[in-house]
Amino acid sequence: MATTELIDLAVQASKNAYVPYSHFPIGAVLVAKDGRVFTGVNVENASFGLTNCGERTAIFKAVSEGALDFEELIVYGETEKPISPCGACRQVMAEFFAEDLKVTLVAKDKSTVVMTVKELLPYSFTDLT
Repeated sequence: MATTELIDLAVQASKNAYVPYSHFPIGAVLVAKDGRVFTGVNVENASFGLTNCGERTAIFKAVSEGALDFEELIVYGETEKPISPCGACRQVMAEFFAEDLKVTLVAKDKSTVVMTVKELLPYSFTDLT
């Protein structure tokens, strides 16, 4: 699937976000190396700490379905500039993705910034054993 198609899928996924508090929908698309595609959205909770971001939703869906090898992550937000993942999402990316995994950040006008996981979180917390 082409990146433009994945971006469109992320935009479409964002329409399913549950955002009654922030009104800030996020859509994410994660592509596994075996070709499977997983979407995710942010799901809010009145107890804000229990909110889950779109990126983590897509990652957790993929892992729960047995996918552990990934090619690309697309993150869409209704923002003026390409959306930036939060710190928690960056750390979860560091846990499950190779440092050079392509992460495409997308704004509402579909402008993009392409980064790697290492660029997003250069000094990630890793297994120290």
